Amino acid sequence: MSYELIAIVMFSSMMLMLMTGQRVFGAIGAVAAIAALTLWGTGGSLIPFSSAMKLMKWYPLLTLPMFIFMGYVLSESKIADDLYKMFHVWMGPVNGGLAIGTISLMVLISAMNGLSVAGMAIGATIALPELLRRGYDKRMVTGVVQAGSSLGILVPPSVVLVLYAMIARQPVGQLWLAGVLPGLMMAAMFIAYIYIRCRINPALGPALPEDERNVPLAEKLRLLRAGLLPVGIFAVMMVPFVNGWTSLVESSAIGALAAFFAAILKRRMTRDVFETSLRQTLAISCMFMWIILAAMGFGAVFDGLGAVRAIDNLFTDQLGLNPWMILILMQLSFLLMGTFLDDTAMLVIVAPLYVPLVGALGFDLVWYGILYTITTQIAYMTPPFGYNLFLMRAMAPPEISLHDIYGSIFPFVMVMLLALTLIMAFPQIALWLPEVVYGK
Repeated sequence: MSYELIAIVMFSSMMLMLMTGQRVFGAIGAVAAIAALTLWGTGGSLIPFSSAMKLMKWYPLLTLPMFIFMGYVLSESKIADDLYKMFHVWMGPVNGGLAIGTISLMVLISAMNGLSVAGMAIGATIALPELLRRGYDKRMVTGVVQAGSSLGILVPPSVVLVLYAMIARQPVGQLWLAGVLPGLMMAAMFIAYIYIRCRINPALGPALPEDERNVPLAEKLRLLRAGLLPVGIFAVMMVPFVNGWTSLVESSAIGALAAFFAAILKRRMTRDVFETSLRQTLAISCMFMWIILAAMGFGAVFDGLGAVRAIDNLFTDQLGLNPWMILILMQLSFLLMGTFLDDTAMLVIVAPLYVPLVGALGFDLVWYGILYTITTQIAYMTPPFGYNLFLMRAMAPPEISLHDIYGSIFPFVMVMLLALTLIMAFPQIALWLPEVVYGK
């Protein structure tokens, strides 16, 4: 059996196991282990052992539990709720102002947590009921929450980009900085869409009534101070890192400690908050580590087979496709897989094929990490089985149907596709900031 055929059998077996409902790390790791032992005998057992040692020695992985803990502390202690109260008062007089504030809230939540689930939970439980009570169009605001929460996997400190960095062997700091401008650009495009649409049709997002706008300036300033606390925590964490005063791991520890002490100072660090934050941090960190371990083992077997070179030869020599056509086909495959897989599963399934191939085609792997992440965001919201669609269905009030949820995402997906096209056409949108900071 040729190595190319072995690679196809491995990939098909992994997909088959995933379709049976097996855990992602179990399906990928089992196929990798069986293939290694079959091909190289007992010597193949060194592949998972070597992958485990690489994982344990990868120092930046310490950032993962730190950022997850920081996000859960801010969420469970309700410090994030203060952000929405601030946006409610300051943005209420504008048509669509609360929806615009919700997008801004999601950006800040993303900068605190790095996971889209946190933004979805806060948006669906805090922002969505308030927007519906204020007479906002239910389809529009449902799309706002879903689109805004998807920014969590792009804006630093993105946990997904940490996973990509490990698999693609790229610097986490550069990937995070590469996500800043695309993330802010996409948020600005969402805000522009909401503002224009509500300006044309004010009934979609009515301004607050006159009596609710007359909030004393002292109260506005108090809410502003409370709402800006999470922004201060993010600044305390990121400014030393960007200036080179601290390492990435040290900055993550600063962020976790800052969030912890902020909760103590506001008298919100109860035993339940602390225990829930620790349990969630442990569960998510362990999940990611098992997945990374399985993906590294699978990738090592693929490298040993020379599968990447065979696929490169198939696309470029036999089919005659140019590098950009191959790249676009990769993005389309991510969109397809996103209808039935989450972002982590998508990455670990195709990373052994795509990441080396992208490098062989001459593309920047940091830039491609941003393209992958944005494509994942779009896939999250794509019917029939987009991950965010079902999260929203589970968290939304009863008056919002699945039909409303599906119908709400179309304009935001169009905005995200435009953003993806811009970043593909102008790579410096993603690469400029890393080049400035790291002097490359």
